Amino acid sequence: MSQPDTDTAAQSPSSQQEPQIQTDGRRSHSEQMNQPAQTSQSESSHDGKDEHALHTNLKRGMESRHLQMISLGGVIGTGLFLSSGYTIQQAGPIGTILAYSIGALIVYLVMLTLGELSVAMPVTGSFHVYAEKFIGPGTGFVIAIQYWLTWTVALGSEFTAAGLLMQRWFPDSPTWVWSAACIILIFTLNALSVRLFAEAEFWFASIKVFAICAFIVIGLLAIFGVIPIAGYQHAPMFGNLVKDGIFPNGFMPVFATILTVNFAFSGTELIGVTAGETRDPETTVPKAIHTTLWRLVLFFIGSITVMCALIPWRKAGVGESPFVLVFNNIGIPYAGDIMNFVVLTAVLSASNSGLYASTRMVWSMGNEGMIPRWFAKTNRRGVPMLALCAAMAGGLLALLSSVIAASTVYLVLVALSGLSAVVVWIAIAYCQIVFRRRWLESGHSADELKYRTPGYPYVSWAAFILCTASFVLVIFDVEQRFALVAELVFIVACYGIYFLQQWWRKRRKASDSEDDLSMPWANQH
Repeated sequence: MSQPDTDTAAQSPSSQQEPQIQTDGRRSHSEQMNQPAQTSQSESSHDGKDEHALHTNLKRGMESRHLQMISLGGVIGTGLFLSSGYTIQQAGPIGTILAYSIGALIVYLVMLTLGELSVAMPVTGSFHVYAEKFIGPGTGFVIAIQYWLTWTVALGSEFTAAGLLMQRWFPDSPTWVWSAACIILIFTLNALSVRLFAEAEFWFASIKVFAICAFIVIGLLAIFGVIPIAGYQHAPMFGNLVKDGIFPNGFMPVFATILTVNFAFSGTELIGVTAGETRDPETTVPKAIHTTLWRLVLFFIGSITVMCALIPWRKAGVGESPFVLVFNNIGIPYAGDIMNFVVLTAVLSASNSGLYASTRMVWSMGNEGMIPRWFAKTNRRGVPMLALCAAMAGGLLALLSSVIAASTVYLVLVALSGLSAVVVWIAIAYCQIVFRRRWLESGHSADELKYRTPGYPYVSWAAFILCTASFVLVIFDVEQRFALVAELVFIVACYGIYFLQQWWRKRRKASDSEDDLSMPWANQH
């Protein structure tokens, strides 16, 4: 039986001893190896105030089963249940399966690099902390904003989707009522404790996983003729996969689909966000990572293969979920209501994970001094309420923009959030490469690491190159070219904001120093 949260929550994740590696050439090797790791709580802030006045401890309330389901819950969303038919129409059956296979491989490579970093340094909001340490503080700031934006925009769309889904059962009720109910529920789950958030996410994700497994099993029975399906007098088998050729629309749509799949798989990196609040991350993080690939293959590629075998690819996704179409053809009663419920749980799951990820990124930025440090303040249950409120406010603004300025502001936000996840993946892979190099330069051996990225450096460089290619080659997809331009402009703007912030802080510090010199009695105490 697991111990209570308080047993393992005596420290902030960031206060754990980090491996002492060479990050500053001005320090000697012996100084680096002997100096204890500093906590971000005890560091002095830019305004010189005592950081010990803030309670910034997060609690380690998550177990292995929570971590694995949170990783799945962040990936399995409405895209698989509703939009997969459109993907099949674009690339054809074999092209879609190939695209999802390549996407799963890219995700797995990134997760292998993230595993080494997360076990060596299990800090909440890990991505930007790693980028700050191993690339530069400006890049750390940019990565934090990018990942926060990814989930904030997702929150707005999920809140809207929840209201629309409830219209099936309550057509005369206003959509905003159900959206508001979803907002209250998700906020409450995140506000009470990390344990409650994780437990809710476990059950939300379990419903999705059960639905996909049932779909695959029933679909296979229909494929092999064990149960009848409308439109076939014999076992359909897999003839529909190659009926019109391997690539009926050419190979370019397959390439565009790979880009879409990368966006669909964003969310697996939540393993890194949760590492700081996970019990025994040395065991749970690698276990969650190694189960990611085969589950992605089973759930995504398995369900795509089943629906392509049972539905002619030209008919897939035309105004109806392919899951519902298959269930209706097999004759399962209330197929539409069943899938509406499953998709609703997918929306609640994505909202739950999104608010958590957005909150922890705000907390981490406050904890690292990138924004006012009181955003890192936590209550007695270890919940950063100010960061939670800020994250929810961002989600509500995204929701508002989707209603008021859907064709302008919200369109830009969606474009940015789509590529932001790929930018984070690029940073993760590169940070692991730099981390391992500095680890070895500091006199350590790879065997000392409690988890090592297998196949280093080939796996690490493969992850970096494939993710970078996915980002840059968006330019060849006309429909997504706007997203690339918007993302590049946004990255430059984020760097500009960071350097402007640093300039302003230095100016304030210089001004305060001049005031102290002009008033020598001010520092007598």
